[in-house]
Order: sequence, then structure tokens, then C-alpha cells
Amino acid sequence: MNDRPQRVLPALVWVPTLYIAMGLPYSLVNWVSGTMLKNLGHTDTQITVATGLIGLAWTLKPLWASFLDMYRTKKFWVLSMEILMAVLLGLIAAALPLPSYFQLIIGILWVIAFSSSTQDICADGIYVTALSEESQARWIGWQGAAWNVGRILATALIVKLASVLQNGGQSPKTAWGVAMLGAAAVMAAFSLYHSYVLPTGSVTRRPENSREVFTTFIETLLDFLKKPKLGWMLLFVALYRSGEGFLLLEGPLFMQAPLSAGGLGLSLEDKAFLDGWVSTGASLAAGVLGGMYISRFGLKKSLVFMALCMNIPHVCYVYLSHAVAPDAPLSLTTIGILVTIEKFGYSFGFVANMLYMMQQMAPGKYKMTHYAFCTALMNLMLTPTQSASGPIADWLGYKHYFVFVMLASIPSVIAAWFAPFPHQESAGDGAPRAAH
Repeated sequence: MNDRPQRVLPALVWVPTLYIAMGLPYSLVNWVSGTMLKNLGHTDTQITVATGLIGLAWTLKPLWASFLDMYRTKKFWVLSMEILMAVLLGLIAAALPLPSYFQLIIGILWVIAFSSSTQDICADGIYVTALSEESQARWIGWQGAAWNVGRILATALIVKLASVLQNGGQSPKTAWGVAMLGAAAVMAAFSLYHSYVLPTGSVTRRPENSREVFTTFIETLLDFLKKPKLGWMLLFVALYRSGEGFLLLEGPLFMQAPLSAGGLGLSLEDKAFLDGWVSTGASLAAGVLGGMYISRFGLKKSLVFMALCMNIPHVCYVYLSHAVAPDAPLSLTTIGILVTIEKFGYSFGFVANMLYMMQQMAPGKYKMTHYAFCTALMNLMLTPTQSASGPIADWLGYKHYFVFVMLASIPSVIAAWFAPFPHQESAGDGAPRAAH
């Protein structure tokens, strides 16, 4: 892993591949693993309880982010994590034939998650230290698009490969083993490519020791806790995605569940198409339109409307769960339209959540760190809902479960209605300023 700090290649050479390589493992852990385990016969309870907590790896990354700057370079950490994840994906393939494969795979997924979150930290660090502010602004949209290409690669192509192999006569475990080896090969290829093209990344000042890192962290945390109306703002963050948290893992499992169990009975191939291509496309379009809407009307005036847009489409799952029957499967077109409406609404409304944290909670001396705190807390609040979604769905059945999701969405709208705005939006650019 020879770093070449004197050479910074054009962003086109490394930014897209860097963020594709970030989106791939995240999607494998959070979405593809559930698809694989459901295909292997595990219940929703087993899957969501085991995988719902893994998201903590991305939630907790501010705790060790600063320690990484004490050793080697950002490029070193990115390459190391990509190689490690390639090995770990190979270990998943090796574990599948074993009797205790479920426990082994969950353990490996935890390690992949922490490796991926470490990769995220240092990849973002390279982006902000190797590019000028002008270049950062120019590439920010492509950055998000590239991340979603990684999601498509995982949720569409990897799942499609497993489906093709099973349709060709391979057992589910063999098919998924080959698919995971394919993902491992892709990660290994990224690490090889990035060893030549990735900038080293820089550190403004290396922390002298762990004590300095810890002291700085405590200082930024105490400053965060002094923010005006923080309690009410944290309540907004905790409740805004209350309904969606129950859908993120359970919705795809419902799509894959057999008709006899009240699910939609989608094949792996159809699920790969909807999850990988249709949902990702809807998410990208909705995110862009959501940003345009808020820039036109302002965040404060838009917040309740955005909350309604995010939560009302949950009724699509209520309809799907009541309309499907063992002897009356729904068409892929019907399923695709309704799932796309829900995904579009979620992504449209989610923009307001991110901008609220950026404009109302993060401003101050430590804006970047405080924004990281906010996103970490947002993800932390999803953990209990995601983990509980499977047991509740198995207990209530899908028809009643999605009615429960609608009820669980009500606090989101209430939170948006009462969300405080300690910073006013500046006319023209939407930047926050202190309120009088």
C-alpha cells in the first residue's frame, strides 16, 4: 500500500469508485443479508433481532473517528478496510455450509459493519482534504449518485446472481456462497484500483495521544449539550422516523415472504429488480425534488408537509397486505407502483430531517462534529424500531402489522409540528442565523 501524497489525480478517477465502494458493503449488511437469510428459511423475528442492532456500527463511528488520525494515512485505512471486507465476505461464503452458519454470519456482518463505518470516516476525510471547496461542491451530487450505484450493485446484481444460480439448479446456500464470493471479488478489485488512484488525504494536525482525542471529544460534546432547545430538537430527531423505522427491514421481508404466510411472494429476481433498480431510482429522484421543494418554500414552512409525505404512503403497505391472498397474488406492476410510491415519499420527506439537523442543530463552533453527533443519534433511534419490527410482525401478522406502522407514524407528524427553530433561515440561501 504505497501512498503517493504528491500525486492527486482528477476527481473523476477516484471519487465515483470510492463512493461505490462505500455503498456496496453498507447495502450488503443492511438489506442483502436480510434477503439472503429470508431465502434460507429464517423468520422475520430471527432476522430483524439479529441484524437490527448492526446499524450501531455506523451510529457509533464518531467515538473512534479522531483516533484514526493518530496512525498512518486515510488512504491506508480505506485500503485496509476494503481488503478486510473482501476477506470477510469470502468468510460468509465459507460459513454457509456449516451447521451454525447463522450465528457465524451475524458475527461476520458485525465486523463488516465496523469496517465499513471506518472506511466511511476515512473516505469522507480524503474527499474533504484532497479536493478544494469548489471541487467538493461540484462533486457532492455525483458522490451521492455513486453511493447509490453501490447500493444497486448489492441489492440488484448480487441478489440477481443468487437468483440465477438457484434457477439454474444450485441450492440456496451454494448460490448465495457464489454471490458473496462475487461481492468479495468486487471489493478486492476496488482496493487494488484505489491503491493506485486514491489520494493519501491529509491531517491538519495529528493528535499527540489518546488523552488529547478524548479531551477534545468531551469539549465538543459539552458544547453540543449547551445548544438552546436541544431536548425538543432531540425529540424531533427521535420521532421523525418512528414509522419508517418499522418498515426499513420489515417491508422488504414482507415482499419476499410466501403467499401462504401473508406475504407478497416475490421471487429473488423480482425483489432484486424492485429493491435494486426501482427503489433506488425513486429515492434519487425524490431526494432531488425534496431539496428543490424546501429551497423554494423554506424548511420551517415545509416540515409538517414533508412529514406527511414521508408517512402517509405507508398506507401502500396496508393495501398490499390486505389485497394479497394465497390464491390471488398481486401483479408485479401493482406491487412495484405501490412500493415505489412509499419509497418516493420516504426519500422526499427524509430530506427535511437531514436539513433540520444541518441548519438547526449543527451550527456553532464544532458544526461538522455536531452534525456527526446528530446523524449518529438519528441512526441510534432507528435501532429499537428495526429490531422490534420482526417480532411484532410475526405476532400481529402482516395485515395488522402495517396498520400498527401507520399508528406508529403519528408521532412523526406531531414532532414536525412542534419542532423548534432556534435559528432562522436566511433569505435567499437558506443558511441558518441566530434567532432573536
